[in-house]
Amino acid sequence: VQLQAFGGGLVQAGGSLRLSCTGSGDTFSNYYMGWFRQAPGKEREFVAAISWMGGNIYYEDSVKGRFTISRDNAKKSMYLQMNALKPEDAAVYYCAADSGRRLVGGRGRYYYWGQGTLVTVSS
Repeated sequence: VQLQAFGGGLVQAGGSLRLSCTGSGDTFSNYYMGWFRQAPGKEREFVAAISWMGGNIYYEDSVKGRFTISRDNAKKSMYLQMNALKPEDAAVYYCAADSGRRLVGGRGRYYYWGQGTLVTVSS
């Protein structure tokens, strides 16, 4: 599956952004989907994940209550609604897909990756 993430941009602290990730080349519902982010000088980190039909959702602790992950398999799309953004949320955000068989709590090594989309949060 090929993935493309978009929707990043510049937002003030406290503001909102909605990231989207579209897939092509395979049945979207075959894949467990995740969002990751990487800030300058830091390692890439898990943000959120959603299971094949959306029945299981996981978040990194720092985004719980502020971010919402969702998917629309008919549109081959996944979303990340980000509210109450903080400067520490600034990063390049990546979407990823995997069969899900090796993942635990949405975490693990994802096989397919999209290009990143940059989120900048001004204080």
